[in-house]
Amino acid sequence: MRFMEKPKFLSQAMSILLLPFNATVTIPLILLLFGEEKGLKLSLVSSRDILIITAGVAVASTGIFLLAVTIRLFIVIGRGTLAPWKPAQKLVVKGPYRYARNPMISGVSLILAGEAILFRSYNLLAWLIVFLLINHIYFVLVEEPGLAKRFGEEYEIYKQNVPRWLPRLTPWERKD
Repeated sequence: MRFMEKPKFLSQAMSILLLPFNATVTIPLILLLFGEEKGLKLSLVSSRDILIITAGVAVASTGIFLLAVTIRLFIVIGRGTLAPWKPAQKLVVKGPYRYARNPMISGVSLILAGEAILFRSYNLLAWLIVFLLINHIYFVLVEEPGLAKRFGEEYEIYKQNVPRWLPRLTPWERKD
């Protein structure tokens, strides 16, 4: 069946470039280069600097891993892209989606937090806060009602058992 085919490579690439790439690379780069903090401040002067850089890289790396895992699940299980204009055809409730309903946004948020730490940037911290607010409003007003409409009772059960942002301590098991 055509609707169950995996999305084409170009659709996947475009959704990744337009959404998480812009959020984690393009916008932060603009803020770092043209914001009031101007310039990239990476220095290795003290052990404190090394600790800050290590923390930033660790947080961002965790976010990159989480983002990669969730994008893969959207392609393989959901048979869609991460973009709202070509959404998953099947509700994804595997992997990190068993702990929180929006681990992809958590991944992007971790990348942004890591960048803010790494570059010691208040502008990037502000962008992280704006990013979280935009996504919260979008998910509450648009995404979740759309998922409820597309997936019905399956989504409602999932929504009742898995929190939106803060992860559960144990994975949710769907009872089929």
